[in-house]
Amino acid sequence: MARERATALLVDFDGVVRRWDPAVAAGVERDYGLSTGVLGEIAMSWGLLQPVLTGRVSHAEWMSSVADALTPSVGDPGQARAAVQEWQRYRGEVDPEVLAFIREVRAAGIRVALGTNATDLLDADLAALDLTDEWDVVVNSSVIGVHKPAPEYFQAACAALETSPGRVLFVDDEDRAVSGARAAGLSAYRWNGPADLRYLRAALAV
Repeated sequence: MARERATALLVDFDGVVRRWDPAVAAGVERDYGLSTGVLGEIAMSWGLLQPVLTGRVSHAEWMSSVADALTPSVGDPGQARAAVQEWQRYRGEVDPEVLAFIREVRAAGIRVALGTNATDLLDADLAALDLTDEWDVVVNSSVIGVHKPAPEYFQAACAALETSPGRVLFVDDEDRAVSGARAAGLSAYRWNGPADLRYLRAALAV
């Protein structure tokens, strides 16, 4: 049986709307004599990441724990903190094609939610990137206390969109999140880049 056409869009932030230039972290690591990729490896280690994504610790506390874990590599706690602070000053860049698509979708009368595993810094990032008013709702894992790909996350997102799961199209660049959304009853599309926008426009009839 064919699925109903989606009447709402739930879109991931990092990797879809926001892009990160890997040269920034690489430059910080080079300047501080760190091994390539170590900042991301420490920050994304699940023991440090999971608490901040569910709101149990703040973004600032998360970064402090990253600096603590980095200290043995640097040999000086002050240098470790400085490296992390410099790395964190860069807040990414908006993909203009994706932003244009989101505006088209909303102009067509389709509700759009930002659905992201994020920290308590999200609102400040959205403001800094001039994205605060680009969404009908924002579903931040650290606010609701549960992260993708848990079914409870997608239930909360659909409730925020006031749309049944079968009518929500979810777009994310991570396979686990896409699988979780499908298990929760949403349509879900694995994002590969702006070339996918043609398909998404057709799926939403915009």
